[in-house]
Amino acid sequence: MSVIQKIKNIVSGDRPSVSLEDRELLEWLGITPSSRKAVAEVTYYTCLKMLSETIGKLPLKYYRQTERGRIRAAPTEAGILMTVRPNPFMTPTTMWTTVEQNCQHYGNGYIWVRTQFTPSSYGGEYHFLDMWPMQSHCVTPVMDDIGIFGGAGKLYYQYNDPRTGKQYMFRNSEVLHFKTWYSFDGFMGEPVRNILKATVDGSNESQDYMNRLYKQGLTASMAMQYTGDLEDEKVRKLKRKFADMLSGPKNAGKVVPVPMGLTLTPLNMSLTDAQFFELRKYSALQIAGAFGIKPNQINNYEKSSYANSETQQLAFLVDTMSYRLKNYEEEINGKILLPQEIENQNFYKFNEKAILRTDSKTQMENLAKAVNNGIYTANEAREYMDMPAEEGGDQLMVNGNYIPITKIGQQYKGGEGNGNS
Repeated sequence: MSVIQKIKNIVSGDRPSVSLEDRELLEWLGITPSSRKAVAEVTYYTCLKMLSETIGKLPLKYYRQTERGRIRAAPTEAGILMTVRPNPFMTPTTMWTTVEQNCQHYGNGYIWVRTQFTPSSYGGEYHFLDMWPMQSHCVTPVMDDIGIFGGAGKLYYQYNDPRTGKQYMFRNSEVLHFKTWYSFDGFMGEPVRNILKATVDGSNESQDYMNRLYKQGLTASMAMQYTGDLEDEKVRKLKRKFADMLSGPKNAGKVVPVPMGLTLTPLNMSLTDAQFFELRKYSALQIAGAFGIKPNQINNYEKSSYANSETQQLAFLVDTMSYRLKNYEEEINGKILLPQEIENQNFYKFNEKAILRTDSKTQMENLAKAVNNGIYTANEAREYMDMPAEEGGDQLMVNGNYIPITKIGQQYKGGEGNGNS
C-alpha cells in the first residue's frame, strides 16, 4: 500500500491509528525511526537483565517493630500474594522482574492490586484477591482536576488491555506505581533509553556494521577501475558480478579472474586504526554507568580481580539497588498496609543480603562469630542456613570472660581487700 493511500485511510477512518512501526510512513513524514530496538543492543539488554533479575531474586519479608527490635510478623493476605502467588499465572519472582523491566525500559512500572470489600456490621473490610503487572506503554495516569470521576484532585490510571482491547480505570490506591529516579514532576519517570538515545543508537549502528562485515566474509569494499566509458547498465552488471564472486564467507580466499583493462583496488579500513573496539567499549561503559551497573557485571574484567569484583558487587547494592529497594518498599508500605498494620508498626522489607552471600567457608566463620558474640542465637544462624531450630537454641551466648567496660578493674579490688585484712 502506498504512503498516500495510508494517509487517506487515516483521514477517512478506515485506519483509526498510525503504527509507530510503519517505517515507510514515518520516513515520508520526516521522522527517522531507529533501525533497531534499544533492547537489541547487548549492553542495554544486559543492564536491563541485571536490574530486573536482582529485584526478582530478593525475598520480600514482613516485619513488626517492637520495643525489643524488629521481629518477623504473621503473614497477611497481601503478603502471601507478594511472596507466594500474586495471581494464578505468575510467581512473585516473575511479577517483580516484569515490573522492574517495564520500569527501566519505559520509565514506570505498574501493578494492579485487585481487592474486594466485604461489608459487615462493623463497617466491613477489604480483602486482597490478586495482583497483576500492567504493560507500561498501555497505562496513562490521569489527574482528575475537576472531579469527573467523583473526586477532584485525585489520580487515576487508565489501562488499555492490548489482548482484549478493553479500557479500564483504576484508582490511585489500586495501583502500585514504581518509577525511575529521573522525574521532574514526581509523577512520571523517564527511561534511560530516552536520555542515552544517541549512544544506544550509535552502539546499534556499530553492531550493524560488524554484522555486514561478517556477511561480506570480512572483506573490504573495492573500487573498480576500468578504461573507457561504459553504460550504466553494464557498470551495474559488473558490480553485481564481482560482488557475488567476492563477498560472503563462502568466497573467502577465492581466486577471481579479472578481464584485461579492469582493476579491483581494495578500500582497506582498519578497525584498529579507527579505534573501533575502543569506542564500542567506551559506549558500553557509558550505557552501563547510566544504569548504575558496574564494569564486571557487563563482563569487563580488564581491571578486575576477585576482591575487586566482590567490592563492585557491594558498590552495586549501595549505589544502585539501595535506592531502587527503598523506592519499592515505600510504595508497597504506603498502599498495601492496612491502618491497623500501620498502627502496629508493621512493614515490608526486601532482604538485600541475598545478593551478598559469600563462599561457604566465609559464611560459616561469620555466623560462628555472630553466635559467639551474642549477635545471633544458634537458631537464628541455623535459620540463615535453612536448617531447623533446635531446643535451647534461642539463648544468646557470649564469652564468660567478658565484662562490662564500666566494671573493668573491679575484680582486682576484692582480692586486694582480702589480702590486707
